[in-house]
Amino acid sequence: MEANIKSEKIAEEKARLEQQIRFIVEVDKVKNIIRQTYLADGKRKENDAEHSWHLALMAVLLKEHINEDVDLTKVMIMVLIHDLVEIDAGDTYAYDTEGAKTKQERETKAADRIFGLLPSDQGMYFRELWEEFEAYETAEAKYAHLLDNFQPILLNDASGGKSWAEHGVHRAQPCKRNERIPETSRIVWEKMQEIFHRHVEEGNLKE
Repeated sequence: MEANIKSEKIAEEKARLEQQIRFIVEVDKVKNIIRQTYLADGKRKENDAEHSWHLALMAVLLKEHINEDVDLTKVMIMVLIHDLVEIDAGDTYAYDTEGAKTKQERETKAADRIFGLLPSDQGMYFRELWEEFEAYETAEAKYAHLLDNFQPILLNDASGGKSWAEHGVHRAQPCKRNERIPETSRIVWEKMQEIFHRHVEEGNLKE
C-alpha cells in the first residue's frame, strides 16, 4: 500500500514537471514578439521578453518613489507574465485604436490557453495576477502599470523620440494614457511631463 502511494506521488510529480516544462518552452515564443519601442540606442525594436525583464528590474529600483507599499515579489511576477498573452494575441500598439477594439477578446482567449498549460494551481495563480494587472485597481497593479508605461517613455527619450516620430504621436496621447500615474507617483508623473515637453520642442511629439 505504502509503495503504491509513493509510486503515485512520483508519477504526479513527473506529470507536474512535464506541464511546467511545456509552459517554459512555450513562453520562449515571447522573445519573438516585437514591440514598437526602440532600444535606447535606436538600432532595433525591443521584444516582449526584453521589455518584461526591464520592468522587473525597474520594480526593484523605483519602489521608493511610489505612494503605497506593495508586495514587490507579486509586482515582479505580474510584470514578467503580463505580456505572455501576446504570444497568441500579438502586440497591440498603445495608440492603435482599431486593434484596441479586439484586444481584450484576443488576450483573454490567449490567457485561457497559455496559463492552461501549467498545473492548475500555478495556472490559476498566474491567471489571477494577469487579471489583477488588467483590472488596474490594486496598489500592485497600479505600480505594474506605471512601470509598463514609464519604460517605453524612457526608451523613446533615449532613442530621440524615434517611435513617437514614426507614428506621428501627439502629446495628448501619452498624457491621456498615463493620466492615472499621479495616483501612484507624483515624481514619475512630473518626469513624464518633462520628457513630453522636451520632445514637443524637438519635434518628435506633436503638440
